[in-house]
Amino acid sequence: MENTGAIINQSIISCQNVGKTFVTKKTSLEVLRNLSIAVAENEFVVLLGPGQCGKTTLVNIIAGLEPVTSGEVLFKGIPITKPNPKLGVVYQTTALFPWFTVMKNVDFGPRMKGLSKKERIKKSQYFIDLVGLQGFENAFPVKLSGGMRQRVGIARAYCNDPDVLLMDEPFGQLDAQTRYSMQEAIVKIWSIEKRTVLFITNNIEEAIYLADRIILLTNCPTNVKKEIVVNLPRPRDYTSREFMAIREEASSIFEITK
Repeated sequence: MENTGAIINQSIISCQNVGKTFVTKKTSLEVLRNLSIAVAENEFVVLLGPGQCGKTTLVNIIAGLEPVTSGEVLFKGIPITKPNPKLGVVYQTTALFPWFTVMKNVDFGPRMKGLSKKERIKKSQYFIDLVGLQGFENAFPVKLSGGMRQRVGIARAYCNDPDVLLMDEPFGQLDAQTRYSMQEAIVKIWSIEKRTVLFITNNIEEAIYLADRIILLTNCPTNVKKEIVVNLPRPRDYTSREFMAIREEASSIFEITK
């Protein structure tokens, strides 16, 4: 589905005809080709695409970590040219500070902003509680499971007060049971602390469980294949007839894009 200019102009994040080619002395690799997407404020959008199709490259461009080759990426109508604290990022491998406790990892952003100790502890404790880690404030990352470390990363990202959360396959390395638990947790957090979320995955069930809208991507060089609006109440039932119908639709398109 092609986004119109009117939709893009109303969005908090918009990519307009974005292209990205990596060039070396010997080769060039076109990763993104004329890609246009738009994300509305407080919307939970999932980018669903095959492995190695350029999803992480797109996240890095939106985060201001990688320049575009062509086109434009806008945040609230302003071109993104560098990292912005209002654009929070959670990667598959959460880079926690191993020498900091859970509390000190979560309150790192507020501390850098100069908040008083009382303010930042109160704020950090709120998000620690929200992600279900109360009682682990003084634990170090090495003592935490993979799912718990991701919860710390999510709490830290929220504690920085981002307008947009970019989540690049954050549950990709977790076992199935932990992954389901984290999906439930992120929906709960998002429903309480409404923020715009752009979530990357190659898992169809995860996309349907989380998204307001799924954007299916083609293989590399990546473009938009189709968009699916997920009009299902939350929490969602993986076994419901409606869920399975969307899964069948997405699966047929997803197989074509691989």
